[in-house]
Amino acid sequence: MRFPKLAFIFMFVGCLVVYLTYVKRHYDDSKLSVPEQLPQYRTDTRKHPTSGQVVSESFQYGIMFDAGSTGTRIHIFKFQMEPNEAPKLAHETFRAIKPGLSAYADEPEKSKEGILELLNVAKDTVPEVLWSSTPLMLRATAGLRLLPGEKATILLDKVREVFSESLFLYKPDSVSIMDGTDEGMSAWITINFLIGALHGTETPTVGMLDLGGGSTQITFALQDEITIQTSPIDYVTSFQMFNISHALYSHSYLGLGLMSARLAVLGGIEGQPLAGPQELVSPCLAPDYSGQWEHAEVLYTVKGQKPGEPIYESCLRKVEKMIYKQVRKAEEVKNMDFYAFSYYYDRAVDLGLIDERTGGTVRVSDYIEGAKKVCNNMSAGGIKESPFLCLDLTYISVLLQELDFPPDKELKLARQINNAETSWALGAAFHCIESFRKHGTC
Repeated sequence: MRFPKLAFIFMFVGCLVVYLTYVKRHYDDSKLSVPEQLPQYRTDTRKHPTSGQVVSESFQYGIMFDAGSTGTRIHIFKFQMEPNEAPKLAHETFRAIKPGLSAYADEPEKSKEGILELLNVAKDTVPEVLWSSTPLMLRATAGLRLLPGEKATILLDKVREVFSESLFLYKPDSVSIMDGTDEGMSAWITINFLIGALHGTETPTVGMLDLGGGSTQITFALQDEITIQTSPIDYVTSFQMFNISHALYSHSYLGLGLMSARLAVLGGIEGQPLAGPQELVSPCLAPDYSGQWEHAEVLYTVKGQKPGEPIYESCLRKVEKMIYKQVRKAEEVKNMDFYAFSYYYDRAVDLGLIDERTGGTVRVSDYIEGAKKVCNNMSAGGIKESPFLCLDLTYISVLLQELDFPPDKELKLARQINNAETSWALGAAFHCIESFRKHGTC
């Protein structure tokens, strides 16, 4: 039986309509699966300062909140984006407030005020037309890691409430507690990005040391196969950035940040108030010292021991006993350059070893000799720069040696490189922006 030509034409047109309807519906569905908002570039035009030619520059913004144990900081990054090249950091706006989020564990509603204050800084910095495509992120570190899970969750939920009304690009998983190893790896990315070691150049990478209040991190690029074979599996990680693979040794020691270690050396237990009129008595304090110290929402009464043995030797034994077998030595650290941040920097400033604004270079032996000097001055009734400086310096000097840094090892100390803060925030922001772009999540 033969179909009339007209019937064949109708059948063909009908099939074509069905096919096109299917294709359109499939295309619409695929569009719905793409995140509603993705980070967008802003293209600005300007005249070149020498040639006078009009040139175009593309920019991407990212906002990272660092919720640390002693304060909350906001980093607003402006990246210059160029085709087939690694981004360049065009500018960073930085602000910090105290106390940290963990201080509001029992009054979480009060935490919103500081977050809103810092968000206003972001709104004054990022062009309003780009708010909806600028990723907004918060990572909490040791301060929240040390809180009971429920209290930490409630605080993060309060942050999410504020962020959800901010008009910036925000997803609920953009607010979280950062794993200690991720913190170390992100800080390593930051410092090596800022010195140009991640851009496919001949510049060698450097190692990173960070000493926060609740935890301390060490991260460096692995060079020796023996280190890979002998290190615990969770100390070794790898990732790819700017089309280059990196294998890292990275570990975070929770509870060995300066404030947590100070408490342990004094004889206290994290999160446990003293019963009644009890005091923490320590050989690391001046014999005539008595005072109060607050840590993680607990107020402690502390005092020095009666005069007897030299303070430095007594304190050193106390610190060594506390840290015994808690830190793993890393042989490779002797043969590469390291940058050190946070309390490493602050205590070097206290000793007058570096300029507070510009930083500098110190040796491990400088911390050792500084500890001896401060402790002996306290013992002799000299000026007390800080009641805890003897303890802090003794702890830092022991920690570095336990990590296998020899006394003559030089460390570079910097708060900023090329006007950018040397914290983990920049490295973490890179990761989140790329994740937003690829998956619509952070």
